[in-house]
Amino acid sequence: MEVELREDERLDDLGRNGYRIIQHPKKFCFGMDAVLLSNFAKVEEGEVALDLGTGTGILPILLEAKTKGDHFIGLEIQDESADMAKRSVMYNHLEDKIHIVTGDMTEASDIFGLSTFDVVTSNPPYMIGGHGLTNPNDAKMIARHEISMTLEDLVRETAKLLKPKGRCYFVHRPFRLVEIMSLMHQYKIEPKRMQLVYPYVDKEPNMVLIEGVRGGNPRLTVEKPLIVYESKNVYTKEIREIYYN
Repeated sequence: MEVELREDERLDDLGRNGYRIIQHPKKFCFGMDAVLLSNFAKVEEGEVALDLGTGTGILPILLEAKTKGDHFIGLEIQDESADMAKRSVMYNHLEDKIHIVTGDMTEASDIFGLSTFDVVTSNPPYMIGGHGLTNPNDAKMIARHEISMTLEDLVRETAKLLKPKGRCYFVHRPFRLVEIMSLMHQYKIEPKRMQLVYPYVDKEPNMVLIEGVRGGNPRLTVEKPLIVYESKNVYTKEIREIYYN
């Protein structure tokens, strides 16, 4: 099926299975955090995964390429982003494996039902609230700031959506790690695995990847740090393997 590109849209190569994704450079394009989360998350054979706030569908497409999961669903509140995600799914002939739904993440458990998914993933907005924003309807602002949802909304809905012992995978900022852990405990999701991501070996971490299990037993494994750059614009071996292997 031929897929139409809208004005100013581009088709980016994902380096996986020949897959490409439609993006709009003036709106919001996926970043390294989504790629790292797709590598950190695990979706086993026969499992169904939901990505909350899927944007242009990068996580479902990458997870379909990297895992043996049975089916992937992306939920996105912004019509334009959801439309790009749907067209990317059609472009890659993945209609049988990936389904994009337009809807509000704060109502996800009403949309899909309770205890429905084996895996829930999310690369949510990192910044708290919309204070001082000049245009709260701007696509980039909605993707980066908690305008249409909060961190508690994410964790609450995840807990409702996961099957017992189901797993969730988030990428976020380390400055909110205490809040993330506290909310996970509040909603009976046990943090099980964590990895900090550093831009350079001598800099502070700027991302955290975390796995939780609904109703899991207490035991947290902290994986070795992931360093992004050896030097300016030069990826480390680990990052090159994530992107290109």
